[in-house]
Amino acid sequence: MNNTKKITAIEPKSLAHKAGIRPGDALISINGQVIADVLDYRFHLTERKITLALCRDGAQFDVAITKPEYEDIGLEFEDFLMDGQRACANRCIFCFVDQNAPDCRETLHFKDDDWRLSFLWGNYITTTNMTDADIDRIIAMRTSPMNISVHTTNPDLRVKMLANPQAAKIMDTLGRLNEAGVATNCQIVLCRGVNDGAELDRTMGELAEFYPNMQSVSVVPAGITRHREGLYPLAEYSPGEAGEVIAQVESFADRCREKYGERLFFAADELYIRAGLPIPAEESYEGYPQLENGVGMMRNFAEEVEFALEEVDERPPPQKFSIATGVAAHNFVQKLVDRVGEMCYNDRRADFACEVHPIRNDYLGQSVTVAGLVAGGDIIAQLAGKDLGERLLIPRTMLRHDGEVFLDDVTVAQVEEALGVAVVAVEIDGAAFVGELLNP
Repeated sequence: MNNTKKITAIEPKSLAHKAGIRPGDALISINGQVIADVLDYRFHLTERKITLALCRDGAQFDVAITKPEYEDIGLEFEDFLMDGQRACANRCIFCFVDQNAPDCRETLHFKDDDWRLSFLWGNYITTTNMTDADIDRIIAMRTSPMNISVHTTNPDLRVKMLANPQAAKIMDTLGRLNEAGVATNCQIVLCRGVNDGAELDRTMGELAEFYPNMQSVSVVPAGITRHREGLYPLAEYSPGEAGEVIAQVESFADRCREKYGERLFFAADELYIRAGLPIPAEESYEGYPQLENGVGMMRNFAEEVEFALEEVDERPPPQKFSIATGVAAHNFVQKLVDRVGEMCYNDRRADFACEVHPIRNDYLGQSVTVAGLVAGGDIIAQLAGKDLGERLLIPRTMLRHDGEVFLDDVTVAQVEEALGVAVVAVEIDGAAFVGELLNP
C-alpha cells in the first residue's frame, strides 16, 4: 500500500460523499491505473465511469461512480501534488531565493522547480531535473502550455548560469516538446554582461524557430538585493543600458511580426521604468501572454482603470486616505489617482485627498523597487508619524497569498497598530482599485 494517497477531507454533498468515501481512506487507483500524483488523478478522473480502488483500515475495496465527463468528485488529499514538491537542483547566478533576507518567512527559502506546477499554476521551470520519462508524460498527457525559464540557448553559457550540467540539454528538451506540439511560454532573466548583447540575439533567434508552439517570451532583468555576499557579481542596468535592451528586444519582435504575424518577444515593465521610457500601447502586448512576468502589467492595469471609470455614475463621498507602493510604481499609481480625481471629483477636488507614498526597500536593498517585495517593517518605519487619513491602501501582492503577512513576517495587524490606521489590501485589478478609491 506504499502508493496509496491519503484522503483528508470530503466535500459535503459531493459524489465522493454520496458514494460513502470517508476522510482517512486511501486512494490506490482509478480504473486500474495507479495514481502517482495529482496529474494522474486529474487525468484519470475525466472519464464518465470510474472505479476507485481504496483502502480503509488495511482492507481494500472498490467504489464505482458515474458522473459527467471532467466533473470533480470532491476528494481532498494531505498534499496537493500527492507526492511532494520537487526542489530546484540549480545554483543560478541570479537566483532571487539566494538573495532573500535571512529572517524572511521560511517558505521564501524553498526553491521549487516542479514541471507539474508549470502546467497547473503557471510556474516557470528550468527542466534540469526532468527525466525522459517526465517529458514522455508531458507529451502523453498533453500538459500544455509549459512555462520554461530558458535564459540562454547557448549550452555552455546555460551550464555556467545555472551551475548544473543538465542545463546544456535545453534545446533538446524544447525540440522534443515542439515536435510533439506542446505549447511553451519562455522567459529570459537577463544578467548584465552575461547573457545579453549577442547572446540575447542568439537566444531570441533560436527560440523563434519553435514558432508557433513557442507562444511568447519575456525578457526580464535579474533582481538584485543587498544580500549577495559570496554570490556571483552582478550589476544593474543603467537607464541607458535598459533602453538599449528594450530597443534590441523590440527590433527583434518587429521582425517576428513581419515573419509570423506576432511579436512573440516582450520586454518587462521594469526595463521601461528603469530606462525612463513610456509603457507601450495595449496592442503591443498581443493579449498579455506574459502578465505574470511583469510584462504589460502596468498597461493592462491602466486600461482596466479607464474602463472602470466609464462605469462610475454616482458622486463619490469625500475621501482622505493614503496609498503605499513600491518606488518603481509610484509615479504610475500617482497618475492613476490623479486621473480618478479628475474624472470623479473635477468640480470638488478638495473632497479627494490621496497621497501616494513610495516605500524604499531597505529590507532587501534599494535596488529592489517592485511593490510585491515591500516589507511591512519598511512601511512602518517610513510612514510613522504621517497623517495617512482614514485608511492606507496597499497592493495585495505585498502579502503572502494565504494570509495577512508581509515577506518579513510582519502582519497587517502590526502595521495597523504601529501607524494607527486601517490597512486595506487591494487586488491588482483596475475595477477593484477604482472601487476602493471611490467607495471604501
